[in-house]
Amino acid sequence: MAKLIQVTNLKKIFENGSETVHAFGPLSVDINIGEFVTILGPSGCGKSTLMLIIAGLLESTSGKVEFENKLVEGPKTDIGIMFQNNTLVPWRTVKGNIELQLELRKLSLEDYEDKVNDILKSVNLEDFAHRYPNELSGGMQQRAAFCQAMIHEPKIILLDEPLGKLDAMTREKIRADFQKLWMIKKPTVIFVTHSIEEAVQLSSRIILITPRPGKIDREMKIDLPYPRDLKLKRSAKFMEYVNSIEEVFHEYGVI
Repeated sequence: MAKLIQVTNLKKIFENGSETVHAFGPLSVDINIGEFVTILGPSGCGKSTLMLIIAGLLESTSGKVEFENKLVEGPKTDIGIMFQNNTLVPWRTVKGNIELQLELRKLSLEDYEDKVNDILKSVNLEDFAHRYPNELSGGMQQRAAFCQAMIHEPKIILLDEPLGKLDAMTREKIRADFQKLWMIKKPTVIFVTHSIEEAVQLSSRIILITPRPGKIDREMKIDLPYPRDLKLKRSAKFMEYVNSIEEVFHEYGVI
């Protein structure tokens, strides 16, 4: 598979007066075109900091990030990105928020009209297109934010614990929505989570990060067919992956 993102000897250290916090690194990893790669690790291991650096939103202490052999030196505007707190603006409707992504890129709303309607329908939000964020449940808001991140069909999507604040049933529904949308175009995804089950359900490859300072302990290819539904989650092979990862985190002393 062709490499799309290269992270090389990346390290982040925060200096605050006399206090020094070594967040993560050094670490190196390659992400290939079309992969769904999950960065999995305990709270505080530097996962979100790593994601911000990959997105060009935070400078590293040392090392580098490259997209298609081009050095990341500032915020990336050609990717889709989604955080735990959604980026919906309260004064625009669901449809208006999705269209905002297109407007910022000076893309024609008329050309994207059908795509906006289709993506809303794909996550069962077509009846809420003209509602405002405060009229939606938390799960609906996150689905709308995911549509916003996907509408311009980015080749790369960064997801930083977007399901972290949702209840278990809502998380399961949105996982299925994410999976369905990813399977259509197969963009390259980097997903940050501390949920082992979530990582196994969604990923083609999982990168296990140690407690702070976070370093790559090992990588695990998840050889399971898509879509990964409830039946597959009950399979012995799925549970074997979950149990293997739990053993690693048990060794870390975090579970």
